Amino acid sequence: MTIAAQAQAVAPQTQRGSGRRQPVATPPVSILMYHQVGTFVSPARHRATYCHVRRFEAQMAYLHRFGYQVLSLSHAMEGLFGSGRLSPRSVVLTFDDGYQNFYDYALPVLDHYGFPATVFAVADRLGGEADWLEPAAAQSRLMDAPTLRDLARHGVEVGSHSRTHPRLSRLGPAEVADEVLNSKSVLEEALGGEVRHFCYPYGDFNEAVREAVEAAEYAGALTCIRGAANAADNAFEVPRKAISYGDSLMGYFWKLHLKHTRKAGRTSPS
Repeated sequence: MTIAAQAQAVAPQTQRGSGRRQPVATPPVSILMYHQVGTFVSPARHRATYCHVRRFEAQMAYLHRFGYQVLSLSHAMEGLFGSGRLSPRSVVLTFDDGYQNFYDYALPVLDHYGFPATVFAVADRLGGEADWLEPAAAQSRLMDAPTLRDLARHGVEVGSHSRTHPRLSRLGPAEVADEVLNSKSVLEEALGGEVRHFCYPYGDFNEAVREAVEAAEYAGALTCIRGAANAADNAFEVPRKAISYGDSLMGYFWKLHLKHTRKAGRTSPS
């Protein structure tokens, strides 16, 4: 069976959380997690943090050709946790860390198809380097504030990925509050607009961290827990599906349609 035929044959499945503010949508929603998009030598480690631009182009063409509804994160969260309605083929595109190569390589592809996306930026590293990565990491430069501001006209939301990209569960309450709350204010000042969503660096959080994000009045938060977004316990522990360097279109299809069940584990290499 071809990928196209398989895509037509897969029926929607329902996933539900068990905590407060549970998802209300019945179709599974795939929130896809990318990091860097560009031209890379095949990485030996952390393959889920790289996507070659040729594969990214093929993935976006696939979504377009087979009629997926690529939504903004705000639209999807309203459908999941509010009164909005979602298509059976709802997809959200998210990009962690705010790399310059998103602007150089991914954004022209998104513009071609008119797809929205969300970038999670590290507030104290705008225009700098991703210093939490290994020193030899390729193409680790981050977008500066003017570049991030320009994303709005392309239909790209900017969310917070903390101030310095630490493992939040290892910090004390005051440090967590600084990373979570002050990153919001720093980014809002830089962007001249509201920052509505948070993404846990490394996917690392605990109950205290999640409560700090809620207290900072974000609309929701994304994790590195694998699964459909409908598998969330609440709006501040929303799963995603990581797109890896080696994913073929068949693997992409598999993640979109069959990898809905929430998987244990919370952390990502970056």
